[in-house]
Amino acid sequence: MKLKLPKKQAENNSSRKSERERVEERREEILARGRKFKYPLQYAKHKLVVNTIIIAVLLVVGLVVAGWAALYKFQDMRDIMYRISYVTRIPVAEIDGKKVRFFDYLMTARSSLTTLRQQSGVENNSEDEKAMINRYKRTALTQAEDLTYALKLGEENGIEVSKEEVAQSFDEHRKVGGTERSEESFLKVLSTNFGLNKTEYERMLYLALMKVKVEEEIDIDAKKVAEEVRVKLGQNGGDFAKTREELGERVQFETTGGLVDSKNVDGGRAGVAMKLNPGQISEKFLSSNGDGYYFVKLIEKTEDRVNYESLFVKFTEFDKRLEEVRDNGRVKEYIKLVETEE
Repeated sequence: MKLKLPKKQAENNSSRKSERERVEERREEILARGRKFKYPLQYAKHKLVVNTIIIAVLLVVGLVVAGWAALYKFQDMRDIMYRISYVTRIPVAEIDGKKVRFFDYLMTARSSLTTLRQQSGVENNSEDEKAMINRYKRTALTQAEDLTYALKLGEENGIEVSKEEVAQSFDEHRKVGGTERSEESFLKVLSTNFGLNKTEYERMLYLALMKVKVEEEIDIDAKKVAEEVRVKLGQNGGDFAKTREELGERVQFETTGGLVDSKNVDGGRAGVAMKLNPGQISEKFLSSNGDGYYFVKLIEKTEDRVNYESLFVKFTEFDKRLEEVRDNGRVKEYIKLVETEE
């Protein structure tokens, strides 16, 4: 039981307290009053933080859903979605277990549609244009799948394409047709006619180079046929027509039948023929299209024109494997394209 001191004695005790003790008592008194407001304020701040996090999460989810719908459902091909597909690397399809980048599909489709709208005579939003757009989109998606399959085979076979190879190919494309354009003027052509910048065009070159390397690497049969062609030409005295007849459908024979421009776009044959002497036969060389091997024999030439014969050994292994993948249902597409009649 606590005894209560008489009033007079309590006053005496209070008077004996030091100044420091009185300051401490006053401080505790003020803090006690402040505690009445501390916990309600902490609760309000906590609630504010929680609400902010919830709103932020809902906003992100909303943006993701909107982006998904724009790309996968409405197939929005505008610049903002195009850039998003580049940054996020989201897939548009899957082929033999490898994801096909949405960006690769959009890059090809947008490029083709840019050319269509500039060069075709169809009116905007006409039925003819809509049909063309659907065909171009189908072609672009199929091409993106094919190139992605080439990437898969490249990874499996340890095949790489260096930045130097892409740069060299870029420079070669600047000189197509015998006209060497500056990089600035070439990029302007790419932008105006195809809607592509340098990064996008280099991506296209990278994919194309990878496919060529893969086709050459895996097509053992084409290498064997090319060796047969070399041997037969030696036995037949360089007779291209006779060699074609003996080897059958595995080899294609072609002759210009007259002089053609040495800058002719023909898989590189005119350029090789220009370096030969009449009657001379080239070694096996890879087509500039990357679809097989050529042998060329020069018939005649002038200062800037050539007449030649050629034998062609086409690559077929890649197409066979790709056909098998498609026939076995190992291609999954995440967007639904409008089917068009060929």
